[in-house]
Amino acid sequence: MKGSLKNKSIGIQLLTQGAIIAAVYVVLSLLTYQFSYLEIQCRVAEALCMTIYFTPAGVWGVILGCFITNLFGGSWIDIVFGTLATVIAAFLTKPIVKAIKKKWGDELGFKQSLLIPIPTVVVNAVVIPLVLYYGYGVVSMGSAEAKGAVLALMAFSVAAGEIISCYVFGPLIINIMKLIERGIR
Repeated sequence: MKGSLKNKSIGIQLLTQGAIIAAVYVVLSLLTYQFSYLEIQCRVAEALCMTIYFTPAGVWGVILGCFITNLFGGSWIDIVFGTLATVIAAFLTKPIVKAIKKKWGDELGFKQSLLIPIPTVVVNAVVIPLVLYYGYGVVSMGSAEAKGAVLALMAFSVAAGEIISCYVFGPLIINIMKLIERGIR
């Protein structure tokens, strides 16, 4: 009976953590709406991919937050494939986190933290330009006849936005999570 209560408590804790991460993702995306949805986008909420290091709830929290945020975007392609990009990136991040913890333990160093957002940056740079092009018809970076060039420019733009989100705002997330973690212990 005692183990059952402990498992329920852990389950409730993970559910709560994931819900908070999802809510923060949505709020950050909506507060920065002007540059969270367009072809030149910097979705600051993507920095929350760093929460995957601190809690398994980070995976589904980021996925759910992205899904809800994409509902505000309007295109079913964004809802499906934008969220799928986050699913893929989150699940690719898990083995990186596992390897970091195995090699360096629970103390996340600066160099190790640079590895965590790589899947988020790469997957979004590949998928999101396709979502923008086919889901929203974004061709403002060139003409519709120059599809390859337009997609390449959008891939560069999305990657740059992801790098800003994850490598500028990501360390802020790490510091906040470390403070929270220290307060819990």
